Order: sequence, then C-alpha cells, then structure tokens
Amino acid sequence: MAFNATTSSSFSAVYTDTDLLSLNWAERQWVAWYVWINNPVIATGLMSFLMHEIVYFGRAIPWIIVDATPFFRRWKLQPTKIPTAKEQWECTKLVLFSHFTVELPTIWLFHPLAEAIGMSTYQVPFPSWQTMVPQVLLFFFVEDFWHWAAHRALHVGVLYKYIHKIHHKYPAPFGLAAEYAHPAEVLILGTGTLIGPLFYCYFTQNLHIVTMYIWITLRLFQTIDAHSGYDFPWSLQHIIPFWAGAEHHDFHHMTFTSNFATSFRWWDRLFGTDVNYLRYRERLRKSVAANKAMTKEERLVMEQRLMEQFEAEGAVAEADVYNGKEKKSKVA
Repeated sequence: MAFNATTSSSFSAVYTDTDLLSLNWAERQWVAWYVWINNPVIATGLMSFLMHEIVYFGRAIPWIIVDATPFFRRWKLQPTKIPTAKEQWECTKLVLFSHFTVELPTIWLFHPLAEAIGMSTYQVPFPSWQTMVPQVLLFFFVEDFWHWAAHRALHVGVLYKYIHKIHHKYPAPFGLAAEYAHPAEVLILGTGTLIGPLFYCYFTQNLHIVTMYIWITLRLFQTIDAHSGYDFPWSLQHIIPFWAGAEHHDFHHMTFTSNFATSFRWWDRLFGTDVNYLRYRERLRKSVAANKAMTKEERLVMEQRLMEQFEAEGAVAEADVYNGKEKKSKVA
C-alpha cells in the first residue's frame, strides 16, 4: 500500500507536518492505511480485529499440524489424548462465536477509550524498542496476576459451574482451545490483557497502539502455546525457569487443580496453589529414581499410571466444586 502525499483524502491533513521520507517502511504503510480508510476509528478497529484473528489462527494452525503428525507424539504431555477433527471443529465454532460477539465489540470500543486517555494510534513515528520493551514486560506482569486471581475465582461455586466449566471440557488441551470459553470468561480474563495498558496510558500518557499490538501478539502466542499440550526440549520454560509454559498449564487441565497463573510460576508458588503439581512432580521424580533400570516403554507406562491417578483425583475435585462441595475435596 503506497502513500501518495497529493491524495485528496481529508485525513491526510494530519500528516502535513510529518517528514514521510524519514519514516521506515512499516511506518509509511501505517500512514497509508489510515489515509486509505480515512476514518481513524474504523481504521484502528478493523486493523486491530484482523490482527487478532490472523495471529490467533496463524499460531493455532501449526499446532493442528503437529497434532496430526505422529513424529511429535514423543513430546506430547498426554500422549494418549489427541484431539479429533470433530473436537477441533467444535472448538473453532465456539471460539469464532466469542471472537465476534465479545472480542470484536471489546476491541472496537477499547481503542477510542484508550485514545481518549492518551494512547497514540495513527501517529508516527513508532516508539523505540527501548520504550516498548519495559511496557510489554509490565503488561505481562499485571496480566499474569489478574489471570491468577480471576482464574482462581472461576474455580469456585457458580462461577465454575456456569462459566468456567466450558473451558475444562478438554482435559488434554490443544492450541485452538486457548480461547474456548464461555463469553463471560473471555470478557473476565480478557480484562487482564487490557487493564495494564489502560492504567499505564492514563498515568503516563505514553503508549502507542503498536506497543499494544506487540503485547497482544506475544500474549496470544503465550496462551496458545500453553494450551498446545506439548513440551519440547526447546520450549521456553526450559530456558526461563519461572516461565509457566505448556507443561505447567497442561497439568491444570489434566487434574483441574493447581497452576492458575498463565505466564509465570511465581504467583502459584507464592500463594500455594501449585501444591498438587509439586506433589506430582516429586512422585514422578522418586519413581524414576527408584526404577533406573526401566526401559523407555516401561517408564511411559509408569508415567501414564501416575497421570491417571492424579487425573482421577482431579475429577473428584472438579465434581465437588461443580456440586458445591469443594471444601470436601482431598486434592490440594
């Protein structure tokens, strides 16, 4: 998309004092987009929603291919549970429903609100990476605490029974299921993605929507990967010890209990909501240490039996919460 400085578009007037030659390629395309649409609200809303859909499905589709490829089963956290085409299609339908009924209005309304309190949208040039990196890290920190607290609340009483239970339909999650949830849950947990930027923008008056796009892209990658069901040797949690990753979140889906945070492990550790997960890891470690002569196949059988035991305990805990008897659950 090329920008013609002689265009008759009325919105091009906002760039009259902008030195277009000093802009990089991405910034020139940014200007061209806003001038072409000629309405900043529509241009921002449309670009934001398209970005979300392209990133979400663009990141989820490779996991569909991984699930369909037997070679990758060696890294599957629950190798006996591979999502079927029917399950993935049912998941996709609800995800799209939530995207168009909850996320589209939220995305469309967020940006005029954020712009009203100081966020830049059509302005160029973009902020430097030295400005954006600390902002994105702060947003990760804020969202992770919000997610831990809200997610923990969604595991109690009526919030679980009527809202969060939908997300727990799949005890072995897969990439597309990251946003498979009740529309109310999409709104509740999605607030954590927006609340950090909103408050930051309000108090600093220094936030560009490009930073938001980078933040949301990374957040979508994080949540889809956490639901992927795979733990590769090169997965981020093996590089950054406090990163949660798929191994951490997969246990939550498998057992219903423990591990409520999304990006980092520290909130669960601090508040003691990873007790059952730590118990599982310790049991697994001791079993492996006590049976060093096991073959690979024997170890897989042993791990499967241990997972089944914890999954059965989790099913009891889930039933107790669903029936309003969570205090009687034996699972930490």
